[in-house]
Amino acid sequence: MNNKISTFTVMATLALGSFSATNVYADDASIVRLATTTSTYHSGLLDYLLPEFKKDSGYEVQVLAAGTGKALKMGENGDVDLVMTHAPKAEASFVEKGYGVDPKALMYNDFVLVGPKADPAHIHGMKDVTTAFEKMAESDVTFVSRGDDSGTNKKELILWSQAKIEPNFGGYKAVGQGMGPTLNMTSELQAYTLTDRGTWLAYQNKLDLKIMVEGDKRLFNPYQVILINPERYNNLNTKGAQAFSDWLISDKGQAMIDSFTLSGKKLFTADAK
Repeated sequence: MNNKISTFTVMATLALGSFSATNVYADDASIVRLATTTSTYHSGLLDYLLPEFKKDSGYEVQVLAAGTGKALKMGENGDVDLVMTHAPKAEASFVEKGYGVDPKALMYNDFVLVGPKADPAHIHGMKDVTTAFEKMAESDVTFVSRGDDSGTNKKELILWSQAKIEPNFGGYKAVGQGMGPTLNMTSELQAYTLTDRGTWLAYQNKLDLKIMVEGDKRLFNPYQVILINPERYNNLNTKGAQAFSDWLISDKGQAMIDSFTLSGKKLFTADAK
């Protein structure tokens, strides 16, 4: 199956408040509105899954891809029918406050710390990611942060906190961009950044960077799928959202997630429970 089919997706990296999906799709029972992270979009995973889901179910999924914070905000506003994100604490709060229901573990990959081949911070091959963060700050190298309240940005800030460092050193640049543009900027500046492995694999051949630190258990990156609470909004396609959630965690959906590769490398591990 072609990993680059894009017929059924709509890419929108959005400023909050600039878009409302409610009036666009609410009256079409065949449309399911999904807010998700840029990592599931840029990696090509959704372009791989959605045609098969449509064939099985008849539903068309309209995808709005943004950072996790913006994706959850779309859910809070009732502008989408479900979310697929990767920030466990933010997701737990989202459900606890009554915006989301029926959260399901879906899959995982991991984050990796990447940087220039010259490695001025001398962190290549380190096993402890917080020590690597300490060395980057001490070396005052350039670190490019997404700075967009995404799951990756949230993880990065947690790692700075665990390293007991306030990320305000001279080389720290928060750019407010998605993962793809952030990686491109990091390569141009010969800097360091934190990225999900899926987007890294999709972009690595175009970048003058390499993986510096990987494998630390603190870099684990789980994804969930969560329905928007139908008791809060009357415009939701909860039936379609439930069908998509159920399909993703079904044997077929999980097998497809596990089989998705890019350049011969597996991007995600299915983890429905």
